[in-house]
Amino acid sequence: MNGAHAETRPAAPAARPRNETPVAEIGKALLRVETADGSGNLPLYTGGCTDPAATSRAVIMLHGRLRDAYAYLHTTLHARAVSSAHEDGTLIVVPQFLASADVEHHRADADCLHWEWTAWMAGLDARGPAPLSSFDALDALVEQLARGTRYPAIEEIVIAGHSGGAQVAQRYAILSSAPERCAAHGIAMRFVIANPSSYAWFDGLRPRADGSLHLADREACPGLDEWKYGMHGLPRYAVLRDAAALEHRYVERDVAYLAGELDCDPAHPALDRSCAANAQGPHRLARARAYYAYLRGRHAALRHTWHEVPGAGHSAEAMFTSIQGIRALFGDDASIASQRPFVAAAGGASE
Repeated sequence: MNGAHAETRPAAPAARPRNETPVAEIGKALLRVETADGSGNLPLYTGGCTDPAATSRAVIMLHGRLRDAYAYLHTTLHARAVSSAHEDGTLIVVPQFLASADVEHHRADADCLHWEWTAWMAGLDARGPAPLSSFDALDALVEQLARGTRYPAIEEIVIAGHSGGAQVAQRYAILSSAPERCAAHGIAMRFVIANPSSYAWFDGLRPRADGSLHLADREACPGLDEWKYGMHGLPRYAVLRDAAALEHRYVERDVAYLAGELDCDPAHPALDRSCAANAQGPHRLARARAYYAYLRGRHAALRHTWHEVPGAGHSAEAMFTSIQGIRALFGDDASIASQRPFVAAAGGASE
């Protein structure tokens, strides 16, 4: 080559995660969220029962990391359509927790709430227009449903989520006092947690490969006990901040865990593989089993229920249209009524 140097080409930029792309659409309905820290609007998608006076149950479905609330609405409506709840008074509400890039891309109104890409999963504060938690937004939605004026016949509110949305549901169940406020109005609240990447643990115990628990090495994994994986550094939203008190309240909640039998890929592209998450197990199924065993070992009278869904992987559609998913969403007496076709949103709800 006569002493010439080979041409050096710049490295191709690393592919961005799927969730770091603006959403295809933003919900047209808006929920006004107001606290002492400020106010903003949260987009919503709704379906199901169209008569507020006849609404007896509300299912608040939480989307995953892709923020594709429209896909989650279609998946939940599909579950309702094939179940015995297809003609009952169930309202479906899917709030949409937007990223700043979504608001910029769609030139949304200035008062539209938006977060860092995944901060809403942990109940952290929005970047704008006010520092409101995603949990503040859920409180506002629950309050609207439970106050008894627009929905006078409501008897039950279900907070459900898959993947990233399940992370929201689990952490909200720990930090929020919404179940007590609903109970004061005679309204029951249930939480459905399906295939999250991680859980919030109440101390430093974590599972070994054989399922036994041990005190994990905090020096080797500094983020192990930090919120959203543990009880250190709780977000501003948290009022009750004592780990033991939070655990005592959480185990009294009505919680159903759904775990996909095939959601066991340790290399799944949407799996949290941080040190703190890996300390909970190698994949979602292992982490779900370990967390439920952890709580069962500490609380003999645990109210929470466990449902492993045969043949289901990391798919909200597979989870929520299973008999286990239908009963978790619509009650223990719900059943699969038909296999009627349903046109789901493009791509379906997964992550």
